[in-house]
Amino acid sequence: MPQKPLRPCKKAGCRNLTREGYCKEHKQLELLDKQERNKYYDQQVRHKRDKKYTEFYHSKAWGIVRQQALIRDNGLCQHCLKENRITLADMVHHIKSIKAAWHLRLVLSNLISLCNSCHNKIERREGAPEKF
Repeated sequence: MPQKPLRPCKKAGCRNLTREGYCKEHKQLELLDKQERNKYYDQQVRHKRDKKYTEFYHSKAWGIVRQQALIRDNGLCQHCLKENRITLADMVHHIKSIKAAWHLRLVLSNLISLCNSCHNKIERREGAPEKF
């Protein structure tokens, strides 16, 4: 697999080249950027995160089950596979949302590996039944 091309560091004024967002010298800024993005996201009224769900997605149990789902699906997006496309899965999606079915949050049969694009399509269909 070819390496990513070298690009300038995201830190304003830094001339170092890196294959990641920030050079080694400014790597700590990546974490700060992520925290700032999450803070902004959390402040949005439409996207208010419930502490219960946030804790769940940061739990060890979720990490284990998520990894099991990715392994089961060979790390590939299952929607794309149905359309004869091979795409790496970026996330694991709950078929029945955890808000509607909390008891199914760690059930492997309620999880499906998806790429970001397919996941966004599902999320936009708010309330529409998934075809799995």
